[in-house]
Amino acid sequence: MIKKCLFPAAGYGTRFLPATKSMPKEMMPVVNKPLIEYGVEEAIQAGIDGMCIVTGRGKHSIMDHFDMNYELEHQIKGTNKEELLVDIRKIIDTANFTYIRQREMKGLGHAILTGRELVGDEPFAVVLADDLCVNKDQGVLAQMVALYKQFRCSIVAVQEVPEDETHKYGIVQGEMIKDGLYRVDDMVEKPEQGTAPSNLAIIGRYILTPDIFELIEQTEPGKGGEIQITDALLKQAKSGCVLAYKFKGKRFDCGSVEGYIEATNFCFENLYLKDKVTAELGKQTTQKES
Repeated sequence: MIKKCLFPAAGYGTRFLPATKSMPKEMMPVVNKPLIEYGVEEAIQAGIDGMCIVTGRGKHSIMDHFDMNYELEHQIKGTNKEELLVDIRKIIDTANFTYIRQREMKGLGHAILTGRELVGDEPFAVVLADDLCVNKDQGVLAQMVALYKQFRCSIVAVQEVPEDETHKYGIVQGEMIKDGLYRVDDMVEKPEQGTAPSNLAIIGRYILTPDIFELIEQTEPGKGGEIQITDALLKQAKSGCVLAYKFKGKRFDCGSVEGYIEATNFCFENLYLKDKVTAELGKQTTQKES
């Protein structure tokens, strides 16, 4: 039912300067994979095969990453390095990638509106690659897609944050309809300290119904002169239904240096090393059998 996932990837990544002066922040590696690849893998696990990427100036390496590199593949063919490309080859074979360029940085709402031509008139997911989400059993997006099949409305992923950090996020308030699921009745984008209606912060995972595009068009610029998706979602919540889902799993804010380092350490210890051990055991088993 959710066939497409939109990746807003046009931002400058200024918190990681000078690294992001010539490299997209979405391409910064967490161990041996760029951030955006983790997001694409999460979307594929949720049953989505249409990856719609909103890019900007200097983002060509994202397109190159999700494409064949014939020269590189020729050079490493037949060597032990070839197996390092297995995961990305699988992604390229599984998913379809389309791109559109956002000419001006006018906020997340504007980035999502820019992707309208790629998404069309159907419900879709949104992944912000800055937020790396990990759950060993079921990815966050897969959890949200399952909820969409049941409720058929827009859904935002939320997590509890300390009271002194609520000013960094979009904050939701709502009535709990079951454990971990809320019907939203209020949303505030980066409220002043001490004024947040709750400590439930929106993170970079959304399921949106297509009427959100018209609501974004009707939304005036908010904080910082940007068009906020939070403002459009509040309109949607007032006229219909928006759910907030307290997801299962860990989330790392890779838009900050501290969160990026934390994510790298976690993925190295819990994903990369375990994958290497599993691969080595598989080789040993194959050798014994032969």
